[in-house]
Formats: sequence, C-alpha cells, structure tokens
Amino acid sequence: MTSGVLLFTGCHPSPASDTNNIAPSTSEKTSLKIGFIKLTDMAPLAIAAEKGFFKDEGLQVQLEAQPNWKVLYERVQKGDLDGAHMLAAMPLASMTTTSDVQIISPFTMSYNGAGITVSNAIWTEMKKNIPLENDKPKHPISASTLKPIVDQYKQQKKPFNLGMTFPTGTHNYMLRYWLAAGGINPGRYDPNKNDFSGNIDADVNLSVVPPPEMMANMVAGTTLGYAVGEPWNQKAVKKGFGVPVITSDVLWENGADKVFGVTGTFAEKNPNTTIKVVKALIRASHWLDENDHIHRREAAKLIAQTNYVGVDEDIIANSMTGVFEYEKGDIRPLKSFNTFFTGQYGIPYYSDAIWWLTQMRRWGQIPETKPDHWYLEIAQKTYRPDIYTAAANSLIAEGKMKREQFPNLATATFIKVPQTSRLDGILFDANKPTAFLAAFKIGNK
Repeated sequence: MTSGVLLFTGCHPSPASDTNNIAPSTSEKTSLKIGFIKLTDMAPLAIAAEKGFFKDEGLQVQLEAQPNWKVLYERVQKGDLDGAHMLAAMPLASMTTTSDVQIISPFTMSYNGAGITVSNAIWTEMKKNIPLENDKPKHPISASTLKPIVDQYKQQKKPFNLGMTFPTGTHNYMLRYWLAAGGINPGRYDPNKNDFSGNIDADVNLSVVPPPEMMANMVAGTTLGYAVGEPWNQKAVKKGFGVPVITSDVLWENGADKVFGVTGTFAEKNPNTTIKVVKALIRASHWLDENDHIHRREAAKLIAQTNYVGVDEDIIANSMTGVFEYEKGDIRPLKSFNTFFTGQYGIPYYSDAIWWLTQMRRWGQIPETKPDHWYLEIAQKTYRPDIYTAAANSLIAEGKMKREQFPNLATATFIKVPQTSRLDGILFDANKPTAFLAAFKIGNK
C-alpha cells in the first residue's frame, strides 16, 4: 500500500471539527499579503494568483518574496504577513516552544521536493566509495560513502561544513536523517542548557543558509554541500558547481515538505477568509498535477519570473516535469519529486506532523521524552484538516471540484499507513512514534 492511502478507523477529531461542513460566506478580510521563499514549491501560491483562483474567492492577494525563513516566520508571527509558504515543521515549532504566537497549517503546499547536494570536490571523493550500476552510481546513495571523507577532515582538524535552511526546518531534519543513517553524527540541540547550536557530539557542522544563497556559499567554499528544495539542487548541477546525491522521497516518501501557515489568531478572527484561501490553493495544487502533469511546463515558465523564483525556466522544469539530474548528464525519471495534489490532496495529515515532531525530539529541540499520545495531540492542534475539509466541501458544493477528486474526508483519520524508508529500512508508524525513535542508533529516544 502506498503512503497516500488513508486509514478509516479510530478517527481522531480535530479541535475544531465543527467547521467541516461550513460553506464560507463573506470574507472577513479581502486584501491579503502572503509571504514565500524563492523555491519551486511556492508554485501553488503563484498559480492561485495567475489563474484567478484567489480572485474567484473575492480575495486580493499580494505575494511577497522574503529573504529567508527566519524573516518570513517572524513577519507572520507579528502580523506583517497574513500567511505564508512555510517549512512543514515551522508551525509545529510554534506549538512546542514558549512562543506567544502559535501557527497552524490548514493546507499542505507540497510533498517530497528536496535534495542534498555536495560540491564537485566532495563528490569526486565520494564516488570512489559508491558501487556502479549500468556504469552509473547506484542509488540511493548512502552517507556511509561520505563518512571516510568526514573522518579524514576530523583527523586533520578541518571543519566539515554543510548548509541547511532553518533549525526547525524540513531540510535540517532531512540532512540529519541522511547523515545519521550513514553513521555520521550530525549533532544535537539542548535547550535545557541553552545550547541551540545543534552541534553537540557532531561529526559535521550544520549552519543556516537562505535557499537562494546555497550554491554561492558552496562555490565560495563556505560549505561543502547543503540540503534544500528546488531549484537550488538542479541549478548546481546545471551550472557545473555540484552534484545532488539523494532526494527527500527516498528518506520518507510523500512526506509534507511545505505548508501554508497562518497564526491561530488570524484563523479565529478570519475563518471564512482562511477557508477561501485554502479553496484557492486546493484548486491551484490540483491544476499543477491534473491530467498527468499536463500544465507543468506552463507552471515552470510562470514561476521562473523574477517576482516568483527568478531562475531559468529549464532549470525549474528539470524537476517539475518528472525527471531529476544527479551527476551532470545522469538524468533519471522521478515523476513524484514535486507532488502537489496527486494521492496527497494538499491535506495536512496528522501523520506528517508526527514525523517532523519525532525528528525534533531526535535531535534535541524537544528536550524531554514524550509519550505517543503527546505527538498526536500536538499534531491535532497544529495541522488542521478540519479547515481543509470545509474548503473542499465548499468547492464540491459550488461545482468547482468533484467529490471523487478527494478521499472520503468524512471518515478519514488523517493518519497515513505505516511506511518503511527506502534509505534505512526503518518503519514509521504514526501511531507508534516512540517505537520509531527507538529504532535509530543515533539521536535521542
């Protein structure tokens, strides 16, 4: 069974499940400012604007690029932005810290979509340790092939620096997962000791780099590689500066990568507006995936514009149209790399939230051991399929989408079936997060 299949027993109701059958009426707020980072997976926002889906909901939406995730996150918290394209773990971080402003997610903007790239010099050394298959490197590539190089750097007392995009961000956890699966300790955080470096017992140094600056930092030698969303992995190989070695779907297939986030206060004060935004995003995500991705070339051209991602259309199209390039010229089919709607529907699954929470605990950002029920409770507070369901039902009632285009939202638990990682063979069952953590050799339990 695929990870996108829903279970239909033991449903855990969301905190505001009474919104499930509400059809939104007049918007409380019609002029919105929504932030994003220059990444391919901001596409649902751009499409909702360009194709008139926001306009259909009576919304005037200004999309505004932000310089980095920290600025974006803080501007949403302050109310400078009404909502934003966010890393999937960001809202969860607001619920697990002492933050005064809690962020919720009523919609998942993208699944999969990230990769890890290393510099040409590191790739040359790694390649010596990678078996070949049909005269090409055999995938998936384990970080165990990187370990001898990291060990050499340690012996020479040289720092091995890698970039990620945000401490409570998906790419930080993806990079740590890959490294640890290969026997490389990426380090831990300890909030109880005011240690937020993430470098406790680390074999490598992970530092924050904004996505558009990833390649430049690697070219300058500041980092030796990085984890990031597209188009910044494909740009590195296209320009000849680095080699993507693994994609996020190998670690965890169809996991949420980006979500749409708003403050809980915004959603409470503007429930109809929130539902209308989600309606527009559902239609945009469906447009991106419908008819076997027939619109992807057009989408790549639209988001290549400078006001969106601002990268050459052919680079964006590399991953958006069902292929992915690793070593230069090594182009392989990867249809699900950028998934927006197909099989996942944009639903904010509780199980996706729980996966991210386990990684936050694994690396110490959640400092204490938690019971299984705690993970579900935080997921239910943060990821809001009840709002999504209200939006989907409204679209169906208006004839803008068909009921058969969605799973049975009335009976769904929003918990995906258990899944075994193709990278390390470890089973993730969202109902048993502590057992999942116990399976790892490196990291907190």
